[in-house]
Amino acid sequence: MKGSIPSEAREKGRRPTRPESAATRRSRHFGWRAVVMLLLVTALGGTWVWQHPDVAKGMFWPASPGKTPQRGNDAQAAIPVRATTVGRHDFPVELNGLGTVQAWNSVTVRSRVDGQVEKIAFEEGQPVKAGDVLVELDARPFQAALDQATAKITQDQATLASAEADLARTNALVGPGYATKQLLDQQTATVNQLKALIKADEAAQENAKVNLTYTTIRAPIGGRLGLRTIDIGNIVHAADQSGIVTIAEIQPIAVVFTAPESEFPPVMRALSEGPLDLTAFSSDGKTELGHGKLAIVNNDIDVASGTIRLKGRFENPDNQLWPGLSVSTRLLVSTLHDRIVVPDIAVQRGPAGLFAYIVRPDQTVEKRDLKVGQIGNGLAVVESGLEPGEKIVTAGHARLQPGTRVADRPDDESNTAGKQ
Repeated sequence: MKGSIPSEAREKGRRPTRPESAATRRSRHFGWRAVVMLLLVTALGGTWVWQHPDVAKGMFWPASPGKTPQRGNDAQAAIPVRATTVGRHDFPVELNGLGTVQAWNSVTVRSRVDGQVEKIAFEEGQPVKAGDVLVELDARPFQAALDQATAKITQDQATLASAEADLARTNALVGPGYATKQLLDQQTATVNQLKALIKADEAAQENAKVNLTYTTIRAPIGGRLGLRTIDIGNIVHAADQSGIVTIAEIQPIAVVFTAPESEFPPVMRALSEGPLDLTAFSSDGKTELGHGKLAIVNNDIDVASGTIRLKGRFENPDNQLWPGLSVSTRLLVSTLHDRIVVPDIAVQRGPAGLFAYIVRPDQTVEKRDLKVGQIGNGLAVVESGLEPGEKIVTAGHARLQPGTRVADRPDDESNTAGKQ
Protein backbone atom coordinates (compact mmCIF):
# COMPACT_ATOMS: atom_id res chain seq x y z
CA MET A 1 0.00 0.00 0.00
CA LYS A 2 1.26 3.42 -0.92
CA GLY A 3 2.51 5.45 1.99
CA SER A 4 2.64 2.58 4.39
CA ILE A 5 5.76 1.85 6.32
CA PRO A 6 7.08 -1.59 6.03
CA SER A 7 7.01 -3.66 9.18
CA GLU A 8 10.70 -4.15 9.08
CA ALA A 9 11.27 -0.41 8.95
CA ARG A 10 8.91 0.09 11.97
CA GLU A 11 10.82 -2.44 13.95
CA LYS A 12 14.07 -0.71 13.14
CA GLY A 13 12.74 2.73 14.18
CA ARG A 14 11.51 1.50 17.66
CA ARG A 15 13.96 1.92 20.58
CA PRO A 16 14.74 -1.34 22.18
CA THR A 17 13.55 -1.79 25.85
CA ARG A 18 16.23 -2.62 28.40
CA PRO A 19 15.54 -4.68 31.54
CA GLU A 20 15.60 -2.66 34.90
CA SER A 21 18.90 -3.04 36.64
CA ALA A 22 19.39 -3.95 40.36
CA ALA A 23 21.01 -0.58 41.05
CA THR A 24 17.91 1.22 39.79
CA ARG A 25 15.66 -0.83 42.06
CA ARG A 26 17.86 -0.16 45.11
CA SER A 27 17.82 3.58 44.37
CA ARG A 28 14.02 3.62 44.15
CA HIS A 29 13.63 1.61 47.42
CA PHE A 30 16.08 3.92 49.22
CA GLY A 31 14.04 6.92 48.19
CA TRP A 32 10.91 5.50 49.76
CA ARG A 33 12.78 4.64 52.95
CA ALA A 34 14.13 8.19 53.16
CA VAL A 35 10.62 9.63 52.84
CA VAL A 36 9.30 7.31 55.58
CA MET A 37 12.20 8.12 57.91
CA LEU A 38 11.71 11.86 57.34
CA LEU A 39 8.01 11.60 58.23
CA LEU A 40 8.81 9.56 61.37
CA VAL A 41 11.45 12.05 62.54
CA THR A 42 9.06 14.93 61.93
CA ALA A 43 6.32 13.22 63.98
CA LEU A 44 8.67 12.45 66.88
CA GLY A 45 10.00 15.98 66.83
CA GLY A 46 6.51 17.42 66.93
CA THR A 47 5.59 15.19 69.87
CA TRP A 48 8.69 16.27 71.79
CA VAL A 49 7.96 19.96 71.13
CA TRP A 50 4.36 19.43 72.34
CA GLN A 51 5.55 17.76 75.57
CA HIS A 52 8.36 20.28 76.24
CA PRO A 53 7.00 23.65 75.10
CA ASP A 54 9.22 25.68 77.43
CA VAL A 55 12.43 24.01 76.23
CA ALA A 56 11.38 24.21 72.59
CA LYS A 57 10.57 27.87 72.97
CA GLY A 58 14.07 28.55 74.23
CA MET A 59 15.63 26.54 71.39
CA PHE A 60 13.62 27.65 68.36
CA TRP A 61 12.24 31.04 69.27
CA PRO A 62 14.25 34.06 70.39
CA ALA A 63 13.95 35.07 74.02
CA SER A 64 12.00 38.16 75.00
CA PRO A 65 13.98 41.40 75.27
CA GLY A 66 15.72 41.68 78.58
CA LYS A 67 15.55 37.91 79.25
CA THR A 68 18.33 35.41 78.73
CA PRO A 69 17.19 31.93 77.80
CA GLN A 70 18.30 29.29 80.29
CA ARG A 71 20.51 26.58 78.84
CA GLY A 72 22.12 23.56 80.38
CA ASN A 73 21.11 21.93 83.68
CA ASP A 74 21.34 24.94 85.99
CA ALA A 75 17.90 25.80 87.41
CA GLN A 76 15.90 23.17 85.56
CA ALA A 77 18.02 20.32 86.90
CA ALA A 78 17.18 21.14 90.55
CA ILE A 79 14.30 18.95 91.73
CA PRO A 80 11.84 20.76 94.03
CA VAL A 81 11.45 19.14 97.46
CA ARG A 82 10.22 20.03 100.91
CA ALA A 83 12.61 19.78 103.81
CA THR A 84 12.71 20.41 107.53
CA THR A 85 15.48 20.91 110.05
CA VAL A 86 16.22 18.08 112.44
CA GLY A 87 15.87 18.99 116.12
CA ARG A 88 15.46 17.53 119.60
CA HIS A 89 12.02 17.44 121.21
CA ASP A 90 9.95 15.53 123.75
CA PHE A 91 8.12 12.60 122.19
CA PRO A 92 4.87 11.33 123.75
CA VAL A 93 4.55 7.55 123.67
CA GLU A 94 0.85 7.07 123.03
CA LEU A 95 -1.42 4.11 122.54
CA ASN A 96 -4.01 4.66 119.82
CA GLY A 97 -7.24 2.74 119.70
CA LEU A 98 -10.92 2.74 118.80
CA GLY A 99 -13.69 2.87 121.36
CA THR A 100 -17.31 3.56 122.12
CA VAL A 101 -18.81 6.13 124.46
CA GLN A 102 -20.99 4.72 127.22
CA ALA A 103 -23.01 6.30 130.00
CA TRP A 104 -21.13 6.20 133.29
CA ASN A 105 -24.39 4.90 134.84
CA SER A 106 -27.57 3.93 133.03
CA VAL A 107 -30.96 3.16 134.57
CA THR A 108 -34.27 2.01 133.11
CA VAL A 109 -36.98 3.54 135.28
CA ARG A 110 -39.77 1.07 136.07
CA SER A 111 -42.84 1.15 138.27
CA ARG A 112 -42.66 -0.96 141.43
CA VAL A 113 -46.45 -1.18 141.77
CA ASP A 114 -49.38 -1.60 139.41
CA GLY A 115 -51.36 1.55 138.75
CA GLN A 116 -52.73 4.10 136.32
CA VAL A 117 -50.56 7.01 135.19
CA GLU A 118 -52.07 10.29 136.34
CA LYS A 119 -49.19 12.72 135.71
CA ILE A 120 -45.97 12.80 133.69
CA ALA A 121 -43.65 15.38 135.21
CA PHE A 122 -40.79 15.35 132.69
CA GLU A 123 -39.93 16.20 129.10
CA GLU A 124 -38.11 13.72 126.91
CA GLY A 125 -34.40 14.43 126.66
CA GLN A 126 -34.25 16.83 129.60
CA PRO A 127 -31.55 16.62 132.29
CA VAL A 128 -32.70 15.52 135.73
CA LYS A 129 -31.24 15.24 139.20
CA ALA A 130 -31.52 12.31 141.56
CA GLY A 131 -34.87 12.52 143.39
CA ASP A 132 -36.74 14.56 140.78
CA VAL A 133 -40.38 13.48 140.29
CA LEU A 134 -40.94 11.76 136.96
CA VAL A 135 -44.38 10.10 137.11
CA GLU A 136 -47.32 10.03 139.51
CA LEU A 137 -49.73 7.08 139.66
CA ASP A 138 -53.25 6.88 141.07
CA ALA A 139 -52.57 6.63 144.82
CA ARG A 140 -56.13 6.03 146.10
CA PRO A 141 -55.98 2.21 146.26
CA PHE A 142 -52.70 2.37 148.14
CA GLN A 143 -53.97 5.02 150.53
CA ALA A 144 -56.98 2.81 151.27
CA ALA A 145 -54.69 -0.14 152.00
CA LEU A 146 -52.68 2.02 154.38
CA ASP A 147 -55.81 3.16 156.21
CA GLN A 148 -56.98 -0.44 156.51
CA ALA A 149 -53.65 -1.52 158.00
CA THR A 150 -53.77 1.36 160.47
CA ALA A 151 -57.30 0.46 161.55
CA LYS A 152 -56.31 -3.16 162.04
CA ILE A 153 -53.52 -2.09 164.39
CA THR A 154 -55.99 -0.05 166.44
CA GLN A 155 -58.39 -3.00 166.65
CA ASP A 156 -55.72 -5.47 167.75
CA GLN A 157 -54.32 -3.03 170.27
CA ALA A 158 -57.79 -2.78 171.91
CA THR A 159 -58.04 -6.57 172.03
CA LEU A 160 -54.59 -6.75 173.57
CA ALA A 161 -55.55 -4.26 176.25
CA SER A 162 -58.56 -6.39 177.24
CA ALA A 163 -56.43 -9.56 177.29
CA GLU A 164 -53.79 -7.91 179.46
CA ALA A 165 -56.53 -6.86 181.95
CA ASP A 166 -57.85 -10.43 182.10
CA LEU A 167 -54.32 -11.70 182.64
CA ALA A 168 -53.81 -9.31 185.55
CA ARG A 169 -57.07 -10.42 187.24
CA THR A 170 -56.29 -14.10 186.68
CA ASN A 171 -52.87 -13.66 188.18
CA ALA A 172 -54.40 -12.05 191.26
CA LEU A 173 -56.85 -14.96 191.73
CA VAL A 174 -54.27 -17.71 191.39
CA GLY A 175 -52.61 -16.90 194.73
CA PRO A 176 -55.72 -17.33 196.94
CA GLY A 177 -56.69 -20.39 194.91
CA TYR A 178 -59.67 -18.87 193.12
CA ALA A 179 -58.10 -19.47 189.66
CA THR A 180 -56.10 -22.37 188.31
CA LYS A 181 -52.60 -22.24 186.97
CA GLN A 182 -53.88 -23.52 183.64
CA LEU A 183 -56.18 -20.53 183.25
CA LEU A 184 -53.27 -18.21 183.98
CA ASP A 185 -51.18 -19.89 181.27
CA GLN A 186 -53.99 -19.54 178.75
CA GLN A 187 -54.40 -15.84 179.47
CA THR A 188 -50.64 -15.32 179.15
CA ALA A 189 -50.58 -17.04 175.77
CA THR A 190 -53.49 -14.93 174.55
CA VAL A 191 -51.65 -11.74 175.44
CA ASN A 192 -48.50 -12.91 173.64
CA GLN A 193 -50.47 -13.83 170.52
CA LEU A 194 -52.07 -10.42 170.39
CA LYS A 195 -48.68 -8.71 170.74
CA ALA A 196 -47.35 -10.74 167.81
CA LEU A 197 -50.45 -9.91 165.79
CA ILE A 198 -49.90 -6.22 166.37
CA LYS A 199 -46.32 -6.51 165.12
CA ALA A 200 -47.65 -8.14 161.94
CA ASP A 201 -50.18 -5.32 161.64
CA GLU A 202 -47.39 -2.78 161.96
CA ALA A 203 -45.42 -4.54 159.21
CA ALA A 204 -48.49 -4.48 156.96
CA GLN A 205 -48.91 -0.80 157.71
CA GLU A 206 -45.26 -0.14 156.77
CA ASN A 207 -45.68 -2.09 153.54
CA ALA A 208 -48.75 -0.03 152.69
CA LYS A 209 -46.79 3.16 153.33
CA VAL A 210 -43.97 1.99 151.03
CA ASN A 211 -46.40 1.06 148.26
CA LEU A 212 -48.00 4.47 148.62
CA THR A 213 -44.61 6.17 148.12
CA TYR A 214 -44.07 4.04 144.98
CA THR A 215 -47.00 5.82 143.35
CA THR A 216 -44.64 8.79 142.98
CA ILE A 217 -41.81 7.63 140.70
CA ARG A 218 -38.57 9.60 141.13
CA ALA A 219 -35.26 9.66 139.27
CA PRO A 220 -32.84 7.25 140.99
CA ILE A 221 -29.77 8.99 139.48
CA GLY A 222 -28.95 12.25 137.79
CA GLY A 223 -28.49 12.33 134.06
CA ARG A 224 -30.34 12.88 130.82
CA LEU A 225 -33.68 11.30 130.02
CA GLY A 226 -34.42 9.32 126.89
CA LEU A 227 -37.71 8.69 125.12
CA ARG A 228 -40.68 7.72 127.27
CA THR A 229 -42.79 4.64 126.59
CA ILE A 230 -46.00 5.67 128.38
CA ASP A 231 -48.66 8.36 128.26
CA ILE A 232 -51.13 9.69 130.78
CA GLY A 233 -53.88 7.12 131.37
CA ASN A 234 -51.74 4.07 130.67
CA ILE A 235 -51.70 1.22 133.18
CA VAL A 236 -48.21 0.27 134.28
CA HIS A 237 -47.22 -2.94 136.02
CA ALA A 238 -44.35 -3.91 138.26
CA ALA A 239 -43.63 -6.82 135.90
CA ASP A 240 -43.20 -4.61 132.81
CA GLN A 241 -39.71 -5.02 131.33
CA SER A 242 -39.80 -2.12 128.87
CA GLY A 243 -39.83 0.45 131.65
CA ILE A 244 -41.05 4.02 131.59
CA VAL A 245 -37.93 5.94 130.51
CA THR A 246 -34.17 5.55 130.64
CA ILE A 247 -31.68 7.83 132.37
CA ALA A 248 -28.07 8.02 131.17
CA GLU A 249 -25.43 9.68 133.32
CA ILE A 250 -23.24 11.66 130.92
CA GLN A 251 -21.38 13.92 133.36
CA PRO A 252 -19.10 12.07 133.93
CA ILE A 253 -19.17 9.73 130.98
CA ALA A 254 -17.16 6.65 130.04
CA VAL A 255 -15.20 5.62 126.94
CA VAL A 256 -14.50 1.89 126.55
CA PHE A 257 -11.74 0.93 124.11
CA THR A 258 -9.43 -1.99 123.41
CA ALA A 259 -5.66 -2.40 123.27
CA PRO A 260 -3.44 -5.27 122.07
CA GLU A 261 -2.40 -7.64 124.83
CA SER A 262 1.25 -6.74 124.09
CA GLU A 263 0.53 -3.26 125.43
CA PHE A 264 -0.77 -4.55 128.76
CA PRO A 265 2.61 -4.63 130.63
CA PRO A 266 3.67 -1.04 129.72
CA VAL A 267 0.20 0.27 130.53
CA MET A 268 0.19 -1.38 133.96
CA ARG A 269 3.71 -0.11 134.70
CA ALA A 270 2.72 3.41 133.77
CA LEU A 271 -0.55 3.14 135.71
CA SER A 272 1.33 2.14 138.86
CA GLU A 273 3.09 5.52 138.75
CA GLY A 274 -0.10 7.56 138.51
CA PRO A 275 -3.26 8.21 136.46
CA LEU A 276 -2.79 8.14 132.70
CA ASP A 277 -4.11 10.92 130.46
CA LEU A 278 -6.65 9.86 127.86
CA THR A 279 -7.88 11.94 124.92
CA ALA A 280 -10.92 11.19 122.78
CA PHE A 281 -11.20 12.24 119.14
CA SER A 282 -13.84 11.88 116.47
CA SER A 283 -13.80 8.60 114.57
CA ASP A 284 -11.67 10.16 111.81
CA GLY A 285 -9.13 11.32 114.40
CA LYS A 286 -9.35 15.00 113.41
CA THR A 287 -11.59 16.61 116.03
CA GLU A 288 -10.70 16.53 119.72
CA LEU A 289 -13.74 15.77 121.87
CA GLY A 290 -12.41 15.72 125.42
CA HIS A 291 -9.71 14.89 127.95
CA GLY A 292 -10.03 12.29 130.66
CA LYS A 293 -8.20 9.69 132.71
CA LEU A 294 -7.82 5.94 132.42
CA ALA A 295 -10.13 4.58 135.12
CA ILE A 296 -10.33 0.80 134.75
CA VAL A 297 -8.32 -2.01 133.16
CA ASN A 298 -10.50 -5.07 132.67
CA ASN A 299 -9.72 -8.12 134.79
CA ASP A 300 -9.12 -10.47 131.86
CA ILE A 301 -7.72 -10.54 128.32
CA ASP A 302 -9.95 -11.71 125.48
CA VAL A 303 -8.15 -14.82 124.23
CA ALA A 304 -10.13 -14.86 120.98
CA SER A 305 -8.98 -11.41 119.83
CA GLY A 306 -5.85 -11.00 121.95
CA THR A 307 -7.02 -7.65 123.29
CA ILE A 308 -7.84 -6.13 126.64
CA ARG A 309 -10.62 -3.67 127.38
CA LEU A 310 -9.94 -0.39 129.12
CA LYS A 311 -12.32 2.26 130.41
CA GLY A 312 -11.71 5.97 130.67
CA ARG A 313 -13.57 8.61 132.66
CA PHE A 314 -14.37 12.00 131.13
CA GLU A 315 -16.01 14.89 132.96
CA ASN A 316 -17.63 15.94 129.65
CA PRO A 317 -18.60 19.50 130.65
CA ASP A 318 -19.66 20.50 127.12
CA ASN A 319 -21.44 17.21 126.26
CA GLN A 320 -19.20 16.54 123.26
CA LEU A 321 -19.22 12.85 124.18
CA TRP A 322 -22.54 11.02 123.87
CA PRO A 323 -23.51 7.43 124.61
CA GLY A 324 -23.07 5.20 121.58
CA LEU A 325 -20.65 7.53 119.78
CA SER A 326 -17.68 5.86 118.08
CA VAL A 327 -14.40 7.59 118.89
CA SER A 328 -10.67 7.14 118.44
CA THR A 329 -8.62 7.26 121.63
CA ARG A 330 -5.08 8.30 122.48
CA LEU A 331 -3.66 7.08 125.78
CA LEU A 332 -0.45 8.79 126.96
CA VAL A 333 1.68 5.95 128.33
CA SER A 334 4.98 7.84 128.82
CA THR A 335 7.10 10.69 127.45
CA LEU A 336 10.57 10.39 125.90
CA HIS A 337 12.54 13.55 126.66
CA ASP A 338 15.09 15.32 124.45
CA ARG A 339 15.03 12.94 121.49
CA ILE A 340 15.68 13.49 117.78
CA VAL A 341 12.18 13.66 116.31
CA VAL A 342 11.32 13.99 112.62
CA PRO A 343 8.10 13.72 110.60
CA ASP A 344 7.47 10.07 109.82
CA ILE A 345 6.93 10.90 106.13
CA ALA A 346 10.65 11.68 105.94
CA VAL A 347 11.51 8.07 106.79
CA GLN A 348 11.65 5.92 103.65
CA ARG A 349 11.66 2.14 103.41
CA GLY A 350 14.01 0.34 101.06
CA PRO A 351 15.37 -3.18 100.50
CA ALA A 352 18.17 -2.53 103.00
CA GLY A 353 15.93 -1.00 105.66
CA LEU A 354 14.93 2.52 106.69
CA PHE A 355 16.65 5.57 105.25
CA ALA A 356 16.18 9.28 104.60
CA TYR A 357 17.53 11.88 102.20
CA ILE A 358 19.67 14.63 103.75
CA VAL A 359 20.06 17.98 101.99
CA ARG A 360 23.76 18.91 102.07
CA PRO A 361 25.03 22.53 102.04
CA ASP A 362 25.68 22.34 98.27
CA GLN A 363 21.98 21.55 97.71
CA THR A 364 22.58 17.93 96.78
CA VAL A 365 21.03 15.02 98.65
CA GLU A 366 22.67 12.22 100.55
CA LYS A 367 21.03 8.88 101.34
CA ARG A 368 21.38 8.13 105.05
CA ASP A 369 20.50 4.83 106.77
CA LEU A 370 18.42 5.29 109.92
CA LYS A 371 17.59 3.40 113.07
CA VAL A 372 14.09 4.38 114.18
CA GLY A 373 12.44 3.78 117.55
CA GLN A 374 8.92 4.88 118.41
CA ILE A 375 6.57 6.05 115.63
CA GLY A 376 3.22 7.72 116.23
CA ASN A 377 0.98 10.67 115.45
CA GLY A 378 2.96 11.59 112.35
CA LEU A 379 6.33 11.63 114.15
CA ALA A 380 9.25 9.24 114.43
CA VAL A 381 12.07 9.01 116.99
CA VAL A 382 15.44 8.53 115.27
CA GLU A 383 17.91 6.64 117.44
CA SER A 384 20.85 6.89 115.03
CA GLY A 385 21.65 8.31 111.59
CA LEU A 386 20.76 11.98 112.08
CA GLU A 387 22.19 14.95 113.93
CA PRO A 388 20.38 18.11 115.07
CA GLY A 389 20.61 20.93 112.53
CA GLU A 390 20.65 18.72 109.43
CA LYS A 391 17.99 19.14 106.78
CA ILE A 392 15.87 16.14 105.95
CA VAL A 393 13.59 15.78 102.91
CA THR A 394 9.92 15.35 103.78
CA ALA A 395 8.30 15.46 100.33
CA GLY A 396 9.46 14.87 96.76
CA HIS A 397 11.36 11.60 97.25
CA ALA A 398 10.22 9.91 94.05
CA ARG A 399 12.83 11.48 91.75
CA LEU A 400 15.73 11.54 94.21
CA GLN A 401 18.93 9.55 94.25
CA PRO A 402 22.27 10.22 95.95
CA GLY A 403 23.87 13.36 94.52
CA THR A 404 20.68 14.80 93.01
CA ARG A 405 20.54 18.61 93.13
CA VAL A 406 17.40 19.91 94.83
CA ALA A 407 15.64 23.18 95.48
CA ASP A 408 14.14 22.92 98.94
CA ARG A 409 11.69 25.05 100.82
CA PRO A 410 11.04 24.92 104.57
CA ASP A 411 8.46 22.46 105.79
CA ASP A 412 6.80 24.66 108.41
CA GLU A 413 4.04 22.16 109.18
CA SER A 414 6.55 19.42 109.98
CA ASN A 415 8.56 21.73 112.19
CA THR A 416 5.44 22.61 114.11
CA ALA A 417 4.47 18.97 114.50
CA GLY A 418 7.88 18.06 115.75
CA LYS A 419 7.73 20.56 118.58
CA GLN A 420 4.53 19.30 120.07
